[in-house]
Amino acid sequence: MFRVLYGKEKGMLSKAIKKSIILKPAQVKDFVNAATKCNFDVDIYYNRYVVDAKSILGVFGLDLTKKLTVEYDGYEEGFERMLNKLSATV
Repeated sequence: MFRVLYGKEKGMLSKAIKKSIILKPAQVKDFVNAATKCNFDVDIYYNRYVVDAKSILGVFGLDLTKKLTVEYDGYEEGFERMLNKLSATV
């Protein structure tokens, strides 16, 4: 379920967008639903633990008391609104 990030993975774009968010347990379902609507990869991580943001179990496996980083390389309006809402609490 977890991938340990040791550096740039092969195939990752150098222009990936990174945003810091604070995610509360009550917000995980809405966040995962928004990420699922994206037709591009969305990762969320804390330190070296990276999970697919489209996996509700993966996201709940992260430490939700810490600031998390979302990394993606596309655009979806609903997902951007969700990230802006969550980053406003950082």
